[in-house]
Amino acid sequence: MNDIEQEIRSTWIPAFESNPSEDKEKFYINVAFPYPSGAMHVGHGRTYIVPDIVARFWRMRGKQVLFPMAFHVTGAPVLGIAKRIAKKDEKTMQLYGGLYRVPQQTLDSFTDPIVIVNYFADEYERVMKQLGLSIDWRRRFTTIIPQYSKFIEWQYTHIYGQGKVQKGEYPVRYCPACDQPVGDHDLLEGDSAEVKHFVFVKYQFDEFFIPTATLRPETIFGVTNLWANPEVTYLKADVDGEKWIISAEAAEKLRMQKHTVTELGTIPGTDLIDKAAQHPLTGAPVPILPASFVDPDMGSGLVMSVPAHAPFDYIALRDLQQQGKYQTISPITLVTVPDYGKVPAQEIVEKNRIPNQDDPRMDELTQELYNAEFSKGKLNENCGSHAGKSVRQAREDVTNEFVDTRGSIIFHEMSEKRVICRCGNRVYVKILDDQWFLNYADPEWKAEVHEQMPKIELVPPEVRAEFERTVDWLKVWPCTRRVGLGTRVPWDPKWLFEPLSDSTVYMSYYTIAHKITKIPAENLTPAVFDYIFLGKGNGSGLPVDAATLAELRSEFLYWYPYDYRFSAKDLISNHLTFQLFHHRAIFPDELQPKGMVVFGMGLLNGMKMSSSKGNVFLLEDAANEFGADTVRMFLVGSAEPWQDFDWRNELVLSVKRQIERMWQMVLDASSATGTAAIDAWLLSRLQHRVEAATKALAAFQTRQALQEAYNGIVSDLAWYRRRLPEGSSGTAALTEVMSVWIRLMAPVIPYTAEKMWQETGHEGLVSFAAWPVSDPAKVNESVEVSEELLQRTIEDIQSILKLVQIEAKKVTLFTAPAWKHAVFSIVASAEDKRNVVKTVMADADLRAKGKDATDAAVQTVKLIHSLPPELVSSIAAGVDETAIFTAAKAFLEKESGLAVEIIAADTTTHPKGKMALPFKPAIVVE
Repeated sequence: MNDIEQEIRSTWIPAFESNPSEDKEKFYINVAFPYPSGAMHVGHGRTYIVPDIVARFWRMRGKQVLFPMAFHVTGAPVLGIAKRIAKKDEKTMQLYGGLYRVPQQTLDSFTDPIVIVNYFADEYERVMKQLGLSIDWRRRFTTIIPQYSKFIEWQYTHIYGQGKVQKGEYPVRYCPACDQPVGDHDLLEGDSAEVKHFVFVKYQFDEFFIPTATLRPETIFGVTNLWANPEVTYLKADVDGEKWIISAEAAEKLRMQKHTVTELGTIPGTDLIDKAAQHPLTGAPVPILPASFVDPDMGSGLVMSVPAHAPFDYIALRDLQQQGKYQTISPITLVTVPDYGKVPAQEIVEKNRIPNQDDPRMDELTQELYNAEFSKGKLNENCGSHAGKSVRQAREDVTNEFVDTRGSIIFHEMSEKRVICRCGNRVYVKILDDQWFLNYADPEWKAEVHEQMPKIELVPPEVRAEFERTVDWLKVWPCTRRVGLGTRVPWDPKWLFEPLSDSTVYMSYYTIAHKITKIPAENLTPAVFDYIFLGKGNGSGLPVDAATLAELRSEFLYWYPYDYRFSAKDLISNHLTFQLFHHRAIFPDELQPKGMVVFGMGLLNGMKMSSSKGNVFLLEDAANEFGADTVRMFLVGSAEPWQDFDWRNELVLSVKRQIERMWQMVLDASSATGTAAIDAWLLSRLQHRVEAATKALAAFQTRQALQEAYNGIVSDLAWYRRRLPEGSSGTAALTEVMSVWIRLMAPVIPYTAEKMWQETGHEGLVSFAAWPVSDPAKVNESVEVSEELLQRTIEDIQSILKLVQIEAKKVTLFTAPAWKHAVFSIVASAEDKRNVVKTVMADADLRAKGKDATDAAVQTVKLIHSLPPELVSSIAAGVDETAIFTAAKAFLEKESGLAVEIIAADTTTHPKGKMALPFKPAIVVE
């Protein structure tokens, strides 16, 4: 296959260069461009293979298809990689020299980040070509070329001019080592971590305050004690003019959040234990209890305890009380919630028999209770003026009260402790005030995106709710960085645009990427882009000649808007939604995105793929070991695009054998001649396979399409061969079947399909051959029903033979009488099958059958529920089962190895005859 792949690939590359066509409708798809900082693994494979299958499908259906590719190299991640390589970081050297197999000489040059991205961009292109992706490579670019930077400057000139980019103060994920904010793509670990906003509730302790961080300030009414870690030495510190007791870690975080912190001394945690602070609302003493589980690196390093509503607090207090300590402390309830008792935390812990805090179920149970209280809970009489409020409302009101009148602050903390920048250092939350932000909180901008959402096709449809939620909760986004690769902010050049902010409308750039690189970047003024993308002006008096501008404008308008964008579901919360905002801000209604397909995740042997953890199988290795077509077919067949898939080598091998089986079947069919009665059935089934595969691919159901195009046809061919006359291996009908089959499989296994297309005498590339179209004239319903009856009957006979412990010699088939067919028709047409017995018994002739008729009705309902609806309709229309079995008697005897007798059930007294139903003959083996 390697030789075949190279031979075919050389003919593909120029063939997939796509230009506007006057007589073809366009179909423009794109996929999230990769960040080439490491080798591709099989998880990346599906991201690009599925769009390619879709592109190939629509190309064969006559569309002018554009499928471009570029490389996203903006940002600081690659700088971190270069730094770690320069330091000879052991883990990084092993990853790049070992897993990625970068030659040592090349690896030595990886101290230059540009060398890294160029190396892997070239590798990505090579592997994508090896996999047979039908990409127009003329349009390749990286996001740091001068022409693209001019495009980004133009984009942000508009966004900034509309007031949507603002300088402000906001907490962001921040790497102190890199001295700049970081985004998801800048992280080695913790890319799902969010910035959480805690309230510091302060408790008086002598001359000091003890602040405790909470996401649930309304629970102040249920505080019974504070927790301090006796193993920690806390700081006494002046924080913004107040004396606080906090952990050393909290002091550093507070400094990053624009608080002035001066250390005054230290105090051992043991000195706090069994002392008391004052409740901020009542002034009542609140004892401080020991807890080694309190993490000094979370919040302030001290915690308030609400054992009635926090399972961890309840267990911690229970453990101490079981030791005979703190017996006077009882949980204080503050929330009533349906389906929970008076003390919800106690109930959920004891009900689930949680032995201690280390039980792995604790996090899940805690979240379950918190969600229930937040969504359904109301504050009770212990909560003063807040009694009767929903938890949702009380949380907002209590937060405002504490911040506005009680000196509390909002403290920002990562939702996960281990968030690591690609430079290898830890990420914290920092408040920046000299930072540029995209104001996604702008209500008018949000409204425009919400208005656009119903016009966008989303696959699968259930992701729409997540898009709508994201549009709602997006606030501001730090869109600039001080360090990294990328485009400088035109009005504030000390900043560069960060990766997620310079990749929101690049889909429009693809349309002209292959031509605009020929124009000097200095000539690409905002006015030039205004003409190309917005049609402003007449193209005269600009630094680019009018003819070139007209050509670029024409090409853009031919392709845009894009038809579908493919990307992973974890990008809904940022990139995929960002691009909707930016399109809405820049482009007119007719140029808005038309559709998006959202991918699931990739697993390797049941575990999430991660290059940093070494849990990957390189895509190039997979293609070399199994063949490109095998990789493609496995990734498509393992799950629908929006579902998670699991790569397992042993399963991939079985796919390789399936392709080899098809190849052999096609070759074997090439010499088939003559005709047979079963031909009509095979050609009829083929029309259904074509129709189903076409419908599935049009709906992006690539797995379902493969099921029809491969498994379905293999199954049909197997039955066809069983039904052929003795001594025949096939007829001329196979020529038509194989031509259709090769084309149906061409989008999935293009290399094999091209070779089979050639071997079977066809001219040109199958990649551009006409997609098969179902021919209604070849659909033969009666012959399909006949064969279906035979298949089901043979399966039933074989099942019986496995069960009976006799040496069988004969099988008798009892066919249902006409009156049972009448029952079948009544049941089939009944809308309410639960009361269908009454309908059956309303017929005088059937009523005369008495209990036999009622029994038949009940059995028929069960039978109909087990059959496909279209088959039910065919049976109800009438099937002469006796004639079918009689005509196929020799076949039935050959398949079963028994003598076969066919008897009409109403002509026999055999007790089994009464069990016969339409399409379900009674079977007696003797």
